[in-house]
Amino acid sequence: MHPVLDPAPALLEEAAVEVVPFPDGSPLSEAAIRDAVEREGCGGILSQVMDPIREVVLSTPGLRIVANVAVGFDNIDIPAATRHHVMATHTPGVLTDTTADFAFALMMAAARRVAEGDRFLRAGRFGGWAIDMLLGQDVWGATLGLVGVGRIGGAVARRARAFDMPILYTDEVALPADVERELGATRVELDELLARADFVSLHVPLSPGTRHLIGAAQLDRMKPTAVLVNTSRGPVVDEAALADALRAGRIFAAGLDVFEREPEVHPGLLDLGNVVLAPHIASGSVRTRSEMSVLAVRNLLAGLRGERPPNLLNPEVVPG
Repeated sequence: MHPVLDPAPALLEEAAVEVVPFPDGSPLSEAAIRDAVEREGCGGILSQVMDPIREVVLSTPGLRIVANVAVGFDNIDIPAATRHHVMATHTPGVLTDTTADFAFALMMAAARRVAEGDRFLRAGRFGGWAIDMLLGQDVWGATLGLVGVGRIGGAVARRARAFDMPILYTDEVALPADVERELGATRVELDELLARADFVSLHVPLSPGTRHLIGAAQLDRMKPTAVLVNTSRGPVVDEAALADALRAGRIFAAGLDVFEREPEVHPGLLDLGNVVLAPHIASGSVRTRSEMSVLAVRNLLAGLRGERPPNLLNPEVVPG
């Protein structure tokens, strides 16, 4: 396992579970993870989003559970886990509001050029107030387009209501009519959302159907004054296409917390002033990361005891 936050280590100690840290300096590869699990005879893995947990790892003899410290689980091959009778779990719910806060923070920072202004001032370029200096886009009253309205997307929508933002959304499943009324949300197709929204915020899981969901064609449909925000998964956006669109001014700005080949960032984004870049910290508050750690450990301990974990992703696997 990797380090987790208090009070999760105390729960492991109370349960008298032998904890084997992932070896320092070992690459985060399937082979290295399997070697560590097999060498120590581990029955469970407390994984994080950067760990590739796929066929090589999941076929390790004696492995019973993988508990991911994240709501997303695209780093785990769920069908392979099921084939090998390994339970897989995640940590939904506890990070919803913290992630929604950060999505809104990126939206506002990108629209109002906060990071750009900070760099401008630190570089000694601020010579006093000017009427046309670092002009941005208003958030209040602007139209917000949500691509995916699960827990986090819904929480972003509720924040947007305080800014009097009309909301468009696209999702495979429509929200209940009373929720649409509460949020002032209208369901539309993706192309219409992209054409009408002033802000587009992505809240979809990574799957074959969502990889490069936002590419050159989709970016071309957006307004030149629009802002794109991604706190979901990096490969949902074609970073090369986004860099081209930002450089050419085809959209106004972007705010990104996740990246296509994380931790690498497309070099075309790094020298642009109109993109706010964050190192995958949308859930990164002390309270939330602690709660994620605790929930993951509770999932892990349940699986090791032969019980059904609270947040099981593959219920076909019978604990035992």
